[in-house]
Amino acid sequence: MTEARIPLAGVIGCPVAHSKSPQLHGHWLKTYGIAGHYVPMQVEPDDLAETIQAMPKMGFVGANVTIPHKEAVMEIAGKVTDRAKLIGAANTLIFREDGTVMADNTDGYGFITNLHQGAPDWDPQTGPAVVLGAGGACRAVVASLLEAGVPEILLSNRTRGRADQLHKDFGDRVKVVEWVQAGNVIEEGALIVNTTSLGMVGKPRLRVPLDGLQPSAVVTDLIYAPLKTDLLQTAEDAGCTVVDGLGMLLHQAVPGFERWFGHRPEVDAATREAVLG
Repeated sequence: MTEARIPLAGVIGCPVAHSKSPQLHGHWLKTYGIAGHYVPMQVEPDDLAETIQAMPKMGFVGANVTIPHKEAVMEIAGKVTDRAKLIGAANTLIFREDGTVMADNTDGYGFITNLHQGAPDWDPQTGPAVVLGAGGACRAVVASLLEAGVPEILLSNRTRGRADQLHKDFGDRVKVVEWVQAGNVIEEGALIVNTTSLGMVGKPRLRVPLDGLQPSAVVTDLIYAPLKTDLLQTAEDAGCTVVDGLGMLLHQAVPGFERWFGHRPEVDAATREAVLG
C-alpha cells in the first residue's frame, strides 16, 4: 500500500539555533492537525547549493532562509519573484512539483500586515514615514511602504552610502537624511520605523532624539527581543500607537506555510504565546 508523503519544510541558516520559526510552524502544524514537519537546518555557505538541490528528493516542499543565505539563494533558484528581485533577497523557497525552486520574499508582506493589525487606524497616505536603517530588512520595509501608498520616506542610516543606494533603487519618494539630523525629522513622521539592530538585547541603544514624537504617530520596531524596546516605551509614553516587531516575524511566515502545507494559518494570541513561550 502506497502512503502519501509527509511534507517537510524548515529554515536554513548559519547559525540557525536561535530561530523562532520551528516553534511557530510547529504550533501551526499541531493546531491545524496537519501531518508535516518543520526543522532547523544549519548549512554552511559552501554547502548551500548542494543542500537545496537535494531537499526536494528528501520530501521537502519548501524552506525559509535566513542569514547569511538570503542573497545567495537567488542565484540558486530557477525562478525569483519580482518582489524578491526588488528587495535583493529571498526568505522563502518553494519546491515545485516540476522540480523548479522558486525564491520569494515575504518580509514586506509581514511588515505591512503586522502594521495594519497592530495599528488598524493607520492610513499610509496620512504623511511621511521616517525609517531608520538601510540594511536588508529596510529594503523590504521601504518597498512595502511605497506600494501601500506612503507619500514620502525620510530615510536615515549611520552609513550614508547605503541610504543613498536605496534612494537610487527606489526613487525620489525616498529622501535621505543625515544620521545626525534624524531626530530633527521625527516630528514630521506619521509613521516611525526602526529597522536597525540598535536597541536589541546585546546591542547598543538607539540614540536618535525622540523629543519630536507626535501623539498621532504610529511607531514600530522590527526588533522583538526585547518585545518592548526603549523606542516603543518612549513612544507609548508620548501617546503614540506602538507596534512591536514580533508580528512581522509571524505574518511573514503565513504565505510560506500556506504554500507548503495547504492551509492558511491565523496569527492570533495563541500564535504569539507559542513563539514567546
